[in-house]
Order: sequence, then structure tokens, then C-alpha cells
Amino acid sequence: MSTLTLNAQPASMSLSENPFIGTLKPPANETEEERVQRARALQDAQKVSRQIDESLQETKRLLDRRKNGIRILLLGQAESGKSAVLKNFQLAFTPNQFRKERGVWKTVIQLNLLNSVKTILNVLTDNIDAQLNTPPPSPGSYSNSYNSSKIRRLHLGLSPLLSMETSLNKMLFTETSSGSPEISLPAGSKWKSKLGFPSVSRKSSDDEEPDRLTNSQNALISTFSKLLEASKEDISSLWKDEEVQRTLEEREIHLRDRPGFFLDDVDRIASSHYQPTDSDIVRGRVRTVGFEEYHLVSESAAMKGSEFYITDVSGMRSSRSSWVPFFDDAQAILFLVPLVFNQMLDEDPRVNRVEDSLTLWKEICANVLLANCNIIVFFNKMDILRRILASGAQVRKYVPSYGDTPNETASVAKYFKDRFKAYHKKLSPKPRTFISHETSAIVSGFL
Repeated sequence: MSTLTLNAQPASMSLSENPFIGTLKPPANETEEERVQRARALQDAQKVSRQIDESLQETKRLLDRRKNGIRILLLGQAESGKSAVLKNFQLAFTPNQFRKERGVWKTVIQLNLLNSVKTILNVLTDNIDAQLNTPPPSPGSYSNSYNSSKIRRLHLGLSPLLSMETSLNKMLFTETSSGSPEISLPAGSKWKSKLGFPSVSRKSSDDEEPDRLTNSQNALISTFSKLLEASKEDISSLWKDEEVQRTLEEREIHLRDRPGFFLDDVDRIASSHYQPTDSDIVRGRVRTVGFEEYHLVSESAAMKGSEFYITDVSGMRSSRSSWVPFFDDAQAILFLVPLVFNQMLDEDPRVNRVEDSLTLWKEICANVLLANCNIIVFFNKMDILRRILASGAQVRKYVPSYGDTPNETASVAKYFKDRFKAYHKKLSPKPRTFISHETSAIVSGFL
């Protein structure tokens, strides 16, 4: 029988034969300067390696922590009230942190107030231009008290304030959309840190330090507030003018129904000593484009320490295709339906807002990725619905299928609730409970 003999490996290997030692071995004739550079490069490589390891460990820790949290997805068309719902969550579960932000929201709310003033001035200017280009149907039929000379005087009187507002927007919201009449910026821009308050976005590290405002920046904010106070009477008289109200009504511009409306509170808000209330903060408007996730750790006694991960996605029609990646991770969806039956989408004035919400609702209910997800419907803006009905608007004019059902708040709410409930039952991949609430999200503390 032949015997197969294997050559045994040597018990030890010389340094010159070890490939790892050979790679790290200093080159021949290495100068002292080259040796220092090589040692420094090795130290840098080790530092980068440690940072990568630490980053991977931190990512795993955050993913494990998030997996044990309550993950909520906010859905609804643009201006459905998602931001206000989020702030109500913050007020309900993290009231201490919410109220620390009063100083941040003071500036934003005062900017919101001035945006409404600018909207009125633009409407009046457009109205005068239209009158100049159209002969009056009869002598004296144009009795607009806000004639061109009066508007010019207003613009002149408010020009220092408007100029200051432009500078303030550039300082705080460098990425503000130039085409938007309101404060509008990409999600994740950490705008609160620019006013000295850390972001609550999950993307921000726990030890993130807010920006410190310079003396000139503090002076700019202070001067803006004082100029606004000095213009208080002009703003108040502009808003209360009967001709202005008539012009807005004719143009179907309903400022009270818009986010960030504060013209009814001019005397209180246009003050250098103004401090926002909880309700003011909930009503304050900063429009974000894109998605952002907020991490809240509950301070309430009932859910002390519970963690919420709330994702707010843009409701604009062009952004809705980006919702799908968030479906698989959501445990619950809060779907907002603004019951403003007489309003159309800003993106497409041919589409009724409630009908658009219903179309979205059908897609959400039928999506198999959400088969095991709890979906809660908020029939929102009930306060605005009451005001619309009180003005005499008829639902059947905008929603023909409403027919002769009584034009009353309870009947209108029930009609739309029944429609959403029917599609929920018909389209859901598997049976699930229909949960709905009637809300006025701009009212603080509704949760």
C-alpha cells in the first residue's frame, strides 16, 4: 500500500517571510521625514477605522431603538393640517420642550402676520391695475377707497418693515423658495437652530449645538419687531377696512382659512414684547418641502419614556409618488381630510380638495403594503367648515352627489364620513376597524 506523505508547514515563520510584516516594514533608506509621514498616515487610517466602527455601532443602536418605538406616518394633501397635528403631538407628549420654543416661533409668527399684509397689498394693487385697464360700466362705479395713491402711501410707510423682512428671511431661511408667498424651505434645513434652538429631527445628533446668534442678527430681529409694532395701526386699519374685505371676498381670497393667519390678533402680536401662546405656535406656519422625521420622547405620566417617530411627508401632488418607501415601516397612519368642500387644490384649481382627498384615500386603503397598518382618519378643519356653511355656501354646488341632504355641519360631516368608511371597507386587503375623528387641528390640545 502506498503512503501519501504531506509536507508539514514549518512551525514558525521568519519575519522576512510574513506577508503582513513585509507590507508594514519600513522601506529601505527611509528618511526621518518619511518615517514621520508614514506614522502619521497610519494613525489617520486607524482613526478613520475607529470612526467607521463607532458610526456602525451608533446606527445599529438607533435602528434597534427605533424598532421599539411607535412609528407614525402623517399623510394628506398640502395644507391639510399635518404640521398642526404634529405640533399638537409635541404639546401633548413633550410640553416642556414645546414651550421652550416660544422665542423661536415669535419671529416666525410675526413674519406670518406680515405675509398676510403683503397678500392684501398685492390683491389691492392687482385690483387697481385691472380697473385702470377696464373702463367702468357706469360713472362712479369704481369707488375703491384704496386708490393707487393710497396704496403707494401704504407701500412707502411699510417699506422699512418690508425691507427688514427680506433681510430677516435671508438670515433665517437661506433656502426659502423664492416663488412662494410664505416661508417655504426644504425639510431637514434645521431652521430652528438658526434662532438658537436645537432641532427635534431624528437626523440631528443628541449633542447638536444650536447656532449662536451674532449681535447684528439679534439686533435685526429686535428692530424688525419694533418696526412691526410701529406699523400696528396701519396694519389693523388695512385689515378692518370694509373695501378691503369686499375686494378679498370678490376675489374669493379667504385669509382666515389659510395657515399662518394672525390678522385678527394684530394688537397682541405686533408688539416687541409679544410672547406666543400654545395656540399661536400650533397655528404658526413654516412650509417644508420633502419629508422629515421627528423623534419625541414622552414626558406625560401615562406614557413616560415612550418614544414616537413621526414622519411628515409633503402632500403636494408632485411629491406623492415618494410616499411608498415609508409604508413598509409605518405602524399607524394619520390621514388628514380637510372638509373645505368649496376649495380647490393650489396645484390644480380644477380639482376639489375633498374629492382629491377621497382619491388619495382609495389608494391608501387598497395598498397591500398597508394591510396590517392602523389607519386613523382626521376629518380636519371643522371650524372652517362651520364658517363656510354659516356664510351660506351650498355643498351640492361643489359636490353634486350631496343632493338635498341638509346643509348643516353634522350632516355634512356624516356624509363624507360615510363615503370614506364605505371605500375603507370595500378596498382594504383584509378586514380592519374604521377609526375617525372630527378635529380642528389649529386648536391647541385637541389630542
